[in-house]
Amino acid sequence: MTKQGLIILSFLFFYHFTTSLAQSQAHAPSHVKAEAPAAKPPISKTQAVEPPSEVPLIQAPPHKSLVAPTNVSKILEKAGGFSVFIRLLRSTSVSIQIENQLNVSNSLTIFAPSNGAFSALKPGTLNSLSTEDKVQLVQYHILPSFVSLQNFQTLSNPVRTQASNTYDFPLNITVEGSWVNISTGLVNTTISATVYEDNQLAIYKVDKVLLPLGIFAPRPKRLAPAPAPVKPSSSSSFSSDSPIEALDASNALSVTRSGFATTIGGFALVATIFMMR
Repeated sequence: MTKQGLIILSFLFFYHFTTSLAQSQAHAPSHVKAEAPAAKPPISKTQAVEPPSEVPLIQAPPHKSLVAPTNVSKILEKAGGFSVFIRLLRSTSVSIQIENQLNVSNSLTIFAPSNGAFSALKPGTLNSLSTEDKVQLVQYHILPSFVSLQNFQTLSNPVRTQASNTYDFPLNITVEGSWVNISTGLVNTTISATVYEDNQLAIYKVDKVLLPLGIFAPRPKRLAPAPAPVKPSSSSSFSSDSPIEALDASNALSVTRSGFATTIGGFALVATIFMMR
């Protein structure tokens, strides 16, 4: 082979080698790791105490007319932390009463005490109550109308509940800023969260059991109004069979046509003499 042919052959070999090497490097997997995203700054654990949120813990269904009547017990079970109040609702049959009211388009507001609220009571408090008292206690936590969190300030005190009356079961509600304060005369508490709300039913969480005066500090019974006094008669009437027709209040003498009367020692002595005809 000539010297010129060797040069051409060397050039072709060098070209093929460099081309193959470039292609292999282009298809080789990259061993360079992607850079990790920058770490976010840690969130402070210190949080300010805020008033109850208007966003319910349990969202209402979008089309209530297409679902079964609202079941308060299931709503509280889903929210969690209300097992004692659920047991009271069921044992007193107030849960059935609530479902019947909601089924006929009545509106209600319920203050649901948490399990912690019942734990704060003296031991044996619930067991010492009669069945009637338990019913009244549960109904004391229910208002017979729907009240949104923004409309409590429109209520007039004492607020009417589903318990017997406002004398034995007074409930006062006041609003200070975003806080809704509830007072029974024995207990003061606030609404701590909205559990459920739609256009018919509102359920609010309270951290104390609402103890009414009529059960835990019985009030004296109100007396019935006294009967009106009877006016005394200005004169006394005697039977027409008596020969003396009347004797007035001043003990004056009244003489009939058939007799006479005299007064001795302040006492009236009446004597009647019948004339022989």
